[in-house]
Amino acid sequence: MSNMNQAVKERIENLIESHKVFLFMKGNPQTPMCGFSGNTIKIMKSLVGNDFASFNVLEDNEIREGIKVFSDWPTIPQLYIDQEFVGGNDIISEMFNTGELHELLNLEKPDRTPPTMKVSDEALSHIKEGMKDVGNNKLFLSIDDEFNTRFSLDTPKGYEVVSKVGDLDIYMDIGTAERAQNIEITWIEELQGSGLRIKNPNEPPAVEELSVAELQDWFDTDTTANPYIFDVRPEDKIAEGTVPTAQRLDKEAIEKIESMDKSTPLVFLCQVGQSSMAAAEYFRKKGFTKVFNLTGGYNAWND
Repeated sequence: MSNMNQAVKERIENLIESHKVFLFMKGNPQTPMCGFSGNTIKIMKSLVGNDFASFNVLEDNEIREGIKVFSDWPTIPQLYIDQEFVGGNDIISEMFNTGELHELLNLEKPDRTPPTMKVSDEALSHIKEGMKDVGNNKLFLSIDDEFNTRFSLDTPKGYEVVSKVGDLDIYMDIGTAERAQNIEITWIEELQGSGLRIKNPNEPPAVEELSVAELQDWFDTDTTANPYIFDVRPEDKIAEGTVPTAQRLDKEAIEKIESMDKSTPLVFLCQVGQSSMAAAEYFRKKGFTKVFNLTGGYNAWND
């Protein structure tokens, strides 16, 4: 740190002292600006929710370059816990999968029990046929936090969870293992083509359309369990009128939603019910199980 400006050094020290868990990243937790920062954010949110602080190095070149000298680490993101440097994305991912990161955060270590899977004989046959001549590579299953699912071939790093289906080993990280319990994999032949079909019982239910009459009835009959309502339109449109109790879906509202129980009822609206569906689908994929889109949007409510 001898080549480091003292003022920059003090700024960095003040930042990492401001919170038990501090992340230097590209972008912010709502909109990461690189894949590595995005992956690290997903890991931290799965462990501590929003209980961490971050700094966007893209907005301050002094901090962006200074933190590399401060930690003697050349890349971003960089994670600090209790003012101690933990590592970058690769190290964080490995520590997450081994349970070391859980221990640093005083959390219970993850369950590494391999999930039970059902794979049809035909699907198994096609998978094994596609794995001929792959060398040391193994079959990996990945299910991200939005339940996007894919298979790939890769070399194991040693910390994966492995499920056995017949004589086939399926490798996965612990996040996938949690989301893969009791999935069913079959082979389908359709006019559009053939391929694997994966049915995942853990995926949150689809977004439901909610009519204005149903929302009004909700207000009238169940005042103890009214939904949280979020308007995705710009401020000027909301100022002209919105649904009672609705709040604008801004950064603060997003953070509020992310801290809620996943069974909390959420209703999204826009002008006509199209843009709000995208927002509703986003939070459905984040694991919320009672997500509604207001059919017809504010136009329908106003009429």
